[in-house]
Amino acid sequence: MEVSSEEVHDSKMLKKMVDNASKNNVVKRVLADGTYDSKPNFQYLRDNGIEGAIKVRKNSNSKAMGCYPRKIVVIQQIKDFDKWKDSVSYGYRWMAETVFSSIKRMFGEYVSARKFPNMTKELILKASLYNMFTTMNI
Repeated sequence: MEVSSEEVHDSKMLKKMVDNASKNNVVKRVLADGTYDSKPNFQYLRDNGIEGAIKVRKNSNSKAMGCYPRKIVVIQQIKDFDKWKDSVSYGYRWMAETVFSSIKRMFGEYVSARKFPNMTKELILKASLYNMFTTMNI
């Protein structure tokens, strides 16, 4: 889990999240929505031997423009999005989206804390409670 201020765009956090996940896991593919569509993200994943299953923007250009890994994904999605989606198991993103939705329903969409360190603690607490609740056999 990474917590950032609201000024930090999600796409800037991909490298840090993948690096953290790679410490204890073998990361073969990253499923991500269009928020993570950037040349640096595609290049970082390719450089680390990770498949970038990132939904690109609808108006994406199929020219490489310095990022061949992104170009390939753009071409695949333009040609047949459903085929691309199936080939990378993009539908499995629902698992992460379900967790986010559940946490928001349980605890609300906003944090109560005002200082960033306390916001981080509040979010970690909410995620920990969610994990506890989901493992209970009630």
